[in-house]
Amino acid sequence: MEALRTSGLTALRLILAFTLLTTTLHYAHNVIRAADYPQIDGIPVAVAATLVAVAYVVFTAFGLAGYRDYLRGRYWRALAFLMVFSLSGLASLGHFLVGVPQIPAFWFATIYTDTASALVLWVFVTWAATKLNRVPAAVGSHT
Repeated sequence: MEALRTSGLTALRLILAFTLLTTTLHYAHNVIRAADYPQIDGIPVAVAATLVAVAYVVFTAFGLAGYRDYLRGRYWRALAFLMVFSLSGLASLGHFLVGVPQIPAFWFATIYTDTASALVLWVFVTWAATKLNRVPAAVGSHT
């Protein structure tokens, strides 16, 4: 578990920093320019923007809880929270279920950087879980 406390913590900090940056940018643009994104019939733009803002707060809370628990050595709980947080990035692909957003290239790119950050977080969680699942060989065991 030493790897989780050393290189794991450094990697997690970098991943979370990037994820928070890209998600904050993307979700903020979604709220401020909600009308520029494809709309779901029957859901007013103001309601959609509010839902995006609430989702951002909820997802970010899971990310912060995951980081806190990771620091405290509650690794399984931390990894569960981090997986929920990763959904914030994957949810960005949901735009394409309704239509292709007609937004400037920079903001369009944040859809993909959100998704990439979520996938990198999944890789981290998988790596950490494999470290936690290792069973040390018994002393004196010859199997």
